[in-house]
Amino acid sequence: MTDLLIRNLRPMGAAQTDMLIRKGRIVEIAAGIEAPDMHVEDAQGAIAIPGLVEAHTHLDKTMMGMGWYQNTVGTDLRSMIDNERAARTADRHDPHQQSMRHALALAGNGVTHIRSHVDVDTQNGLGAMEGVLRTREALRDVVEIEIVAFPQSGLMVRRGTAELLDEAMAMGGDLVGGLDPCGIDHDPKGHLDTIFALAEKHGKGIDIHLHEAGELGAFSMELILERTRALGMKGRVAISHAFCLGMPDWNRTEALLAALADLDVPILTTGAPSSAVPAVKRVLGAGIRMGAGCDGVLDTWNPWNRPDMLDRARIVAQKNNLRSDADLALVLGICSTGGAAVMGVSGHGVEVGCNADLALVSGSTLAEAVATGGPVALTVKAGRITGRAGKPVMEAP
Repeated sequence: MTDLLIRNLRPMGAAQTDMLIRKGRIVEIAAGIEAPDMHVEDAQGAIAIPGLVEAHTHLDKTMMGMGWYQNTVGTDLRSMIDNERAARTADRHDPHQQSMRHALALAGNGVTHIRSHVDVDTQNGLGAMEGVLRTREALRDVVEIEIVAFPQSGLMVRRGTAELLDEAMAMGGDLVGGLDPCGIDHDPKGHLDTIFALAEKHGKGIDIHLHEAGELGAFSMELILERTRALGMKGRVAISHAFCLGMPDWNRTEALLAALADLDVPILTTGAPSSAVPAVKRVLGAGIRMGAGCDGVLDTWNPWNRPDMLDRARIVAQKNNLRSDADLALVLGICSTGGAAVMGVSGHGVEVGCNADLALVSGSTLAEAVATGGPVALTVKAGRITGRAGKPVMEAP
């Protein structure tokens, strides 16, 4: 069903009205719409916002439904990577089942679009890729999933990974992933040569994890920007985390922000409480596209089970010391229309002519919706109800 009439909703917190959806698009917004024989939902005064966008996560990693995972590794990045790779085999991790659980939980919480990084490595091969591709197909009417083929364990340090990434892109990957060219691979030239060559071969974009902080991260970012400019990849490269933009030398970061804006390189943040992060208002003020994501959820890295972009908006706001109503609404935008813009999704709004991808949230204002959190009252994807009261309509495996 892609036809729907929603009564008594408040688009972006405005006055109550009705919304008519036909063939998955918003065709009328007015009070007292008459549409005989159409399914009707009463929003009861909930605020309608564009569907939330999870723009940085790892669907293949979650251990939802598998029982508690005892983390004995701690926070060393290399140790966490090696531990996770081994745990996939030991725990008989089923990436299709687990990604279904994660994606459906997001859909229940108002998410209509997901960008997921999916591990490709020489120990577990393409199993995670195969599983998430199955999930993308199974949930095509529930949530749109964009897949980044991601060398989590390293690229140059693990011979054969480049060939697997090539296969992953041929299987249906949407973007080529990368990871800390200096900190993990110790070979920034080789790493960037490889991922940019794969992007060119497959005609796809790039989304690269950059955890490297301070000057090391700034150096890697400059190399990424240099390649982007030289290879004509403007608008087709994104940087996730970008912790180096959180360093206190604002003269240094302002130059990086100007270069990112010039090459239209968006930033995807998780608002990581444990790290220096890009300052939201500085990034947006430079004219840079910005989205957000929850990163990993209840996996071998993180014990937190919050596949919830409203909660992530709160975390990003707190990390950035944003408190005013206008600023909370700004952060909510990053978690919806901002992520959509990064993913190239058009028509993501609550106006006539837009796609009927919506989240109905509680609160008198957008700021209150962020501050109080969910549950999301209703998730609508292309006119279909996919979530209700914070839970997905489809049963998870």
